[in-house]
Amino acid sequence: MDQPITFLIVDDDELFCQVMERAMKRRGFEVMVAQTATDAMQLAHRHAPDYATVDLKLEESSGLKLLPELLSINPNCKAVILTGYSSISTAVEAIKLGATNYLCKPVDADEVLHALHHTSPDPDTEIAEHPPSVNRLTWEHIQRVLHEHDGNISATARSLGMHRRTLQRKLQKRPVKR
Repeated sequence: MDQPITFLIVDDDELFCQVMERAMKRRGFEVMVAQTATDAMQLAHRHAPDYATVDLKLEESSGLKLLPELLSINPNCKAVILTGYSSISTAVEAIKLGATNYLCKPVDADEVLHALHHTSPDPDTEIAEHPPSVNRLTWEHIQRVLHEHDGNISATARSLGMHRRTLQRKLQKRPVKR
């Protein structure tokens, strides 16, 4: 008898979890859902997932911290980091830490499965015609420095030479598109 293919969804957005869980079950996966890193690790220890989606920004933790722990349980697990707060630095870190791919929300099940299965580099990937705006580059730089300081806002503000409250206001805004 064949083992069912397990799929772990780690995201603190309950609605997203419900939608993705239904979609993956329809595609034949045995789905587990966790909304915290602790719950994800408990499920992973019991069921060693074959595939996973991991939200970058969890309430108590980071998907970047959780990913190596998941991969230590099953090194063959293919995982995609999902985020609504994308930046170049977190994408690079996710790949370095073992993510199969990195996607910006909103995503659907087909996009996730495509990202999990099409892992070969594509030299024909389109290059953006317009470079990122100064505001976007600033936002990405703040994210990179924040990551370097393990999410510590006070240390990040000191490093950037700005007031902590100013940094907090900038972090509460949505990322600039271009």
